[in-house]
Amino acid sequence: MPETPRDPSDSFVRVRGANENNLRNVDVDVPRDAIVAFTGVSGSGKSSLAFGTIFTEAQRRYLESVAPYARRLIQQGHDPHVDSISGLPPAVALQQRRGAPSSRSSVGTVTTLSNSLRMLFSRAGTFPEGFTTRLDSDAFSPNTAAGACPECHGIGVAHTVTEESLVPDPSLSIRDGAIAAWPGAWQAKNLRDITIALGYDVDRPWRELDQADRDWILFTDEQPVVQITPQRDRVAKPYNGMFWSAKKYVFHTLADSKSAMMRAKVLQFVRSGPCPLCHGTGLRREALAVTFAGHSIAELNALPLTELAEVIRPTTLLQDAAPALPTTLSGERTDVAVAITTDLLARIRVLTELGLGYLGLGRVTTTLSPGEMQRLRLATQLRSGLFGVIYVLDEPSAGLHPADAEPLLEVLEQLKRSGNSVYVVEHNMDVVRRADWIVDVGPGAGEGGGAVLYSGEVAGLAEVEESATRPFLFPSQSDEASDRRAPREPREWLSVEGIGLHNLVDVDAAIPLGTLVAVTGVSGSGKSTLVSRVLRDVVWEHLRAGGGGADDAADDDADAAAGAGTRGASGAVAGAAGAAGADGAGADGADLAEAVLADAQVDTLTVRRVTGLEHIDRLVRVDQKPIGRTPRSNLATYTGLFDSVRAAFAATDLARERGYTAGRFSFNVAGGRCETCQGEGFVSVELLFLPGSYGRCPTCHGARYNAETLEVTYDGKSIAEVLALTVDEAAGFLAAVPAAARSLRTLLDVGLGYLRLGQPATELSGGEAQRIKLATELQRVRRGHTLYLLDEPTTGLHPADVRRLLAQLNALVDSGDTVVVVEHEMDVVAAADWVIDLGPAGGDAGGRVVATGTPDDVSKAPASRTAPYLAERLARSRRDGL
Repeated sequence: MPETPRDPSDSFVRVRGANENNLRNVDVDVPRDAIVAFTGVSGSGKSSLAFGTIFTEAQRRYLESVAPYARRLIQQGHDPHVDSISGLPPAVALQQRRGAPSSRSSVGTVTTLSNSLRMLFSRAGTFPEGFTTRLDSDAFSPNTAAGACPECHGIGVAHTVTEESLVPDPSLSIRDGAIAAWPGAWQAKNLRDITIALGYDVDRPWRELDQADRDWILFTDEQPVVQITPQRDRVAKPYNGMFWSAKKYVFHTLADSKSAMMRAKVLQFVRSGPCPLCHGTGLRREALAVTFAGHSIAELNALPLTELAEVIRPTTLLQDAAPALPTTLSGERTDVAVAITTDLLARIRVLTELGLGYLGLGRVTTTLSPGEMQRLRLATQLRSGLFGVIYVLDEPSAGLHPADAEPLLEVLEQLKRSGNSVYVVEHNMDVVRRADWIVDVGPGAGEGGGAVLYSGEVAGLAEVEESATRPFLFPSQSDEASDRRAPREPREWLSVEGIGLHNLVDVDAAIPLGTLVAVTGVSGSGKSTLVSRVLRDVVWEHLRAGGGGADDAADDDADAAAGAGTRGASGAVAGAAGAAGADGAGADGADLAEAVLADAQVDTLTVRRVTGLEHIDRLVRVDQKPIGRTPRSNLATYTGLFDSVRAAFAATDLARERGYTAGRFSFNVAGGRCETCQGEGFVSVELLFLPGSYGRCPTCHGARYNAETLEVTYDGKSIAEVLALTVDEAAGFLAAVPAAARSLRTLLDVGLGYLRLGQPATELSGGEAQRIKLATELQRVRRGHTLYLLDEPTTGLHPADVRRLLAQLNALVDSGDTVVVVEHEMDVVAAADWVIDLGPAGGDAGGRVVATGTPDDVSKAPASRTAPYLAERLARSRRDGL
């Protein structure tokens, strides 16, 4: 689109006629060289304005200057729907997304600090006697052929099976099922007959067999073929049967099976632990033998950044640095060492100022929150030295304790002082108050939003009564009554004593059941470890051993057993088959097995004593993992409401006349879908010498279904048109479909009315995915006492939406269940019945219970870094209630 000629004295980005997503012909002027906050309820259109319009247009203009061949190598977005934008400089986007889905991606690789550290060891490390030449820097990386441990291939984790895991009850014979890892039904009989034909005794107790025979049956890679003559079926003909050892069968199933149930079943026989050759470092022994300041590179990678800085700081202060002598293989006191460590120290300082000093370079990104990932990328930008750039940030304060938000604000100021513009999409009112300018979008979400209510200095929003942001930004002007109430009394207690995991060392924690519990603390203090690992594991193990409640726990939290998620709570192993329902939007078997094994946790949890488990009948963990890996998984398929919608279409007169079943209305299977695009709705277009791109399918025009299927309508709408409805719109349209109406009602209750039913899972934020899982759980018929574990459920929520979510959490507790949330949002903490505050700092300086009690109790704890912020929130609540 042509750009309006820019007046050099004009210091504004001027947007005219923006119609991206739900924006309605928006005109707005946004200042440059300022910190600008874009606010509004979830789904109001603020991200469509900041990212979908301003940033996307800046990116499009930049790419137009790139050679066509190079442009093909750059992932491109769409052209924004906007009439014109003037005064637009280059832009950099830092969006919320979880860590890269690979155990090979780490804090060090994301920040490129690992490159400098490897160079330090290669050029300035101390090599032991026997080395004649220095190792290249690649030799210090577990991600290269030169450096990766030959046993674990650089992962650091060994996955194996043992006799104990494959044969849990050695008193049984093979005929009685001693080899639990072998398949069941006909395959079990087949393997048993083959074993007999090979000359082994299948009727003796397993423990009485010779050790050599046991080892061969369980671990051999040999696959002899023998002729089997069925003993009891005289009609059946002899056949050739191939032997599979238990180990070979387990790993073959993990790699090749398309059945999520089969993969989950065999995974229980796998034991994961640190690689015995490299001791979990992923490196060859030669690299581990080189030291710097007395430490190997693996030891420095494991240190928190604050401690790493102290290790290398003395080198930066050397006055007598000199070139390394040819006869020595130690360069720790050379100019090279001083130069590399000085650069490292400066870059580490930026990360510690952003509150990330508790992280180590070896920390894998799969364990990082979206907020942590964004701050890592922000730190890289601070060192880039760019100026005249617009930085567009997506909730930079997400996942931050209020105490950690202060240094973040200073970093944003640094970017501005360097001559840049900082545009932040933000829900944290403390960050918004510090902005120079505010653009408030709304007033509601989806079709109820899409308008700029106000663009100006922050104080001016106080006069905009229709703004949903106003009462939270200026609480003293709000006539809203206090939502405070007396804390609930616990029914029973779940007590876990002597916890040992990560930075939790001999920690005791007590959870009051039948209450809303908030677990607080600065980043890295141990909150997620306590809730998402300790509570999850001890309760799940109890339920699994107990039988009756174990099925519910396994169904709702299969990742506790299999390293992935489920349909109702955490989203993948059981979810691969279940989340899609009849639509079959599951993950590929081999990919999932690799992900499960790569993410297997090898750290060991130790607990001295647990009491109160008998009061819990069911466990549900609701996390922020994606609800699907591909665009074929969406809101409707995950919640299950699409099953009832397809059934409703199949029940129409035209569908019955044509013999269409519910499967006809799935875009994932042949029959009803458009075969040109295979139900995707778009096709890939490859152009010679021009960038490849995606375009709407020329046959179905994005509808995903063939013409015959689209002829069937329910209440005047085709199946494609129903998928295009928002939850708000669908709630009225599908009111006569009870199962769908129930799902839609819970989605509305958690503030997701703006999402489209067919919105791909890949477009959803972590916070949206978590609330979809919560809504899916809320629509279930609950039985027994359920323990809900949630990790920062308010991520990505406007304060108005936080209150809606809080109402749902309180409803769960009022029905007799227990809700434990890891949370930084003081509105939620103040409304909790009980608070467990961890700290006092992050990493090794944290991991202790600093304070426990009611919100009022914790707000007065002198050692708590949460206390002053909680006290301020409680005081405001009391003022509003007067």
